[in-house]
Amino acid sequence: MAANLNARISRTIVALTLIAATVVYVGLMVYFFFIYEWLYPDPDSESLWRTADTVMVLVLLAFGLLTASGIGWRLAVRIVTPLKSVAGAARQIASGDFSARAELPRGSFREAADLLDDFNLMAERLERAETELAYSNSAIAHELRTPLTILRGRLQGLSDGVFDPTPQLYDRLIAHVDHLSAIVEELRTLALSTAGQLELNCRPLDLADEVTAALTTQEADLTAAGIHLTRSLASAPVEADQMRLRQIFVAVLDNCRRYAPQSEVHVETLAEAGAVIFRCSDTGPGLSGENHARAFDRFWRADESRGRSLGGSGLGLPIVRAIARAHGGEARIIPRETPGLTVEIRLPRHSATLGKHHD
Repeated sequence: MAANLNARISRTIVALTLIAATVVYVGLMVYFFFIYEWLYPDPDSESLWRTADTVMVLVLLAFGLLTASGIGWRLAVRIVTPLKSVAGAARQIASGDFSARAELPRGSFREAADLLDDFNLMAERLERAETELAYSNSAIAHELRTPLTILRGRLQGLSDGVFDPTPQLYDRLIAHVDHLSAIVEELRTLALSTAGQLELNCRPLDLADEVTAALTTQEADLTAAGIHLTRSLASAPVEADQMRLRQIFVAVLDNCRRYAPQSEVHVETLAEAGAVIFRCSDTGPGLSGENHARAFDRFWRADESRGRSLGGSGLGLPIVRAIARAHGGEARIIPRETPGLTVEIRLPRHSATLGKHHD
């Protein structure tokens, strides 16, 4: 286990002082009781301070100081080595290598170990953010390219007279435009959340009432997907943005409709000390344990082709987490032993987040 730096420095200073004093004391004792009589056998000369005495004292002091300096140098090396490791890794990250990590030398102090752990955690998050950014840019291009290609093809066909300008065709074109608008708005919400600029118009409301309103708009679609819906909505007063809350409830329910058709879905709300909870559980295929954390990554789908065929953008759950965090809460997937997926949203009763506006 790494030692405490303050305690080690204090002990080292005390040890250096004791070592230097011991070297001088023992050296003088040896000199006067053994060497001195051999050098000066004449008793008459004992009272005289000789040049050799001065030389001996200086030699003993020099030996003590060199010993203390050696120990101090070793301590300084143990302090500086972890800092050099952090500095080297920082230079690599600054040059674009986000895989760089600082290595902890053996025998390092606890403070150095904590510093390297925090630095490596920061580097890991930077690497993950860089990877997510690169993936998001690629995914955004892909998600926008498909509807744009369809729009261009249909419009070109209309221009060339290949397609008849029927109301049905225009309805499909408008649907593609709406899909593009929805993706752009979701990306805008995520960008504002990442920048800490997602504005909330908070006011007192009841979580159960907002879930009921969201269920009213989604119940027909859920029934059409073969979903049997049950609910247990206890009163859960909270101070939050009504529009944003309904947005995340609809996103969670829509996720059930797309990826857990023909399943049982149970929705519940409850209140705890200082927090309110929304929980939605289904008996669909669910996700493997290693995919629970990835479910909130932008554009990620457990089954890419299935997700796109159902029209999902892969931004639903990331939006849910972004809005929950903007309220000072959190969204997570609860592990379960039985098949299915449980999404839980936990919000503080009174949010205290930046960028929030009250009515």
